[in-house]
Amino acid sequence: MIQQAAGKQLRQKETARRLGLSVRQIKRLVRRYRAEGAAGLVSRRRGKRPPNALPEAMRQKVMGQVQEHYADFGPTLACEKLAERHEQTLCVETLRQWMIADGLWKPRARKQARIHQRRPRRPCRGELVQIDGSPHDGFEERGPRCTLIVFIDDATSELLALRFAPAETTQVYMETLRDYLARHGRPVAFYSDKHSIFRVNRPEQEGELTQFTRARKTLDIEPIHANTPQAKGRVERANQTLQDRLVKALRLAGISDIDAANALLPGFIAAWNRRFGVAPQNPEDAHRPVLHGEEELARILCLHHSRKLSKNLTLQYKNREYQLTGQGKGYRLRGTQVTVCEAFDGKVTVLHQGRSLDYRILVEGEPPVPLDDEKSIHHTVAQARARQQCKPKWKPPVDHPWRRPLTEDSHPGITT
Repeated sequence: MIQQAAGKQLRQKETARRLGLSVRQIKRLVRRYRAEGAAGLVSRRRGKRPPNALPEAMRQKVMGQVQEHYADFGPTLACEKLAERHEQTLCVETLRQWMIADGLWKPRARKQARIHQRRPRRPCRGELVQIDGSPHDGFEERGPRCTLIVFIDDATSELLALRFAPAETTQVYMETLRDYLARHGRPVAFYSDKHSIFRVNRPEQEGELTQFTRARKTLDIEPIHANTPQAKGRVERANQTLQDRLVKALRLAGISDIDAANALLPGFIAAWNRRFGVAPQNPEDAHRPVLHGEEELARILCLHHSRKLSKNLTLQYKNREYQLTGQGKGYRLRGTQVTVCEAFDGKVTVLHQGRSLDYRILVEGEPPVPLDDEKSIHHTVAQARARQQCKPKWKPPVDHPWRRPLTEDSHPGITT
């Protein structure tokens, strides 16, 4: 087009309109083309340092901090930490290009993703809460492997509850649920996978309730079970981000144990919700108040087992025999079904029609071996290995024959 304008085959005004340039710029390009040919159309800025480029000293300083503290961080997280901890404000894309040039970040080609039908968010906060456990080496070999329990709101992507635990168990979910109820109230529904904590998966036991399901049903929280991980993609994607950001936050804070990690979580949750939370479509909060008192809630969020009383008002539970006391004459409770409530601290309460019954322990045997599932077996094996390695090696006593000196009296046939 410049060639046509230079040959007066095209008006300069029309050339400017087609190229989206001013007429003055077209005149400059025509003069350069007539004087230098096609090479004259190359920008004079090519190969030169841009006037708005950051100073090289600043680049060296920033990359030194990244090399020292954030070598395995992604560009986005590293940029946030530089602004938060070192007061270095940069564009994420600038830092990304610097890290690529220094070999700290390798651009990843996007995979061809499977197409899943998108489900719109729920309109109100507290309508649908996705829950899941994420086993991961959160302390990066500074401490034992652990599991992070995650409760995330579907409407806002806010983290509503987090808890580190050795393994994904019923106890951990109930303790997390109790903290959740104290902070937010009762949600409308929980969205989980089909793990045996949340439902009974054996066809011959269809209709039976797990301990967590029984507690959830008592609190009037609707269950929804996902058929695939993609169905509850919000909590799955949050797990991936937490395995990056939370792990590095623990490293920067020098934390290597579960108790200290749980103490860090409230501040991390607040920062996460500010960074990733979105406004709900409907400002109404769907959480409902908890209708049970502290004592009732403690009995709901524990382990329940049904037992039948014998003729002399005794029952068996975990190799122990319990005898009811203070029931007076008549033995009206013979053959009655009672509920044994075991708190996670070991305290046992016997209930009948919501009333606590007094008892005494007649026979106390060895506690049974606890059962493990596929998500807690690794924790059990790790504990057993650590316990076995800590056992002191047997040493022979001082007067053991191995410790005696070799003499003719003690060992005939040996010449000293």
